[in-house]
Amino acid sequence: MSRPLPSVRHAYRDFIPMQTRWADNDEYGHMNNATYMSLFDTAISTWQMHNGLDIRGPKALRFLVVESGCRYFSETGFPDALHAGIRLGHLGNSSCRFEIGLFCNDQPTACAEGFFTQVLVGDRSNPTPIPVRVRETLSRLLPAS
Repeated sequence: MSRPLPSVRHAYRDFIPMQTRWADNDEYGHMNNATYMSLFDTAISTWQMHNGLDIRGPKALRFLVVESGCRYFSETGFPDALHAGIRLGHLGNSSCRFEIGLFCNDQPTACAEGFFTQVLVGDRSNPTPIPVRVRETLSRLLPAS
């Protein structure tokens, strides 16, 4: 199997700026693997909040991560500025797959790409349909047809 090439910026629908921190670097002088997953999670949560989706408080939507992954292409670390490109790879009845590309400084291709598949659940942690208003918001991240 051949390794996929990293995506370019225009493959993503929206961007969240993120700054690396000194603590993000590991013993080898580049960003720790676990930090990538944290950045993906922060980018998704930030996008959701910026787009009016309640993810905290009594009316919060409970999206649970059921699958995640990351593919690395090039090193990054403090003091690089990152831009998290976000798109949806899938929008189902109760689930969606966020795809995230991290772009280092002004680089045209992603240094890492990841995904989080989330399922909307109710009070008893059972899958529940994504409400129309939320679906419309999430649809903005689907690739242009």
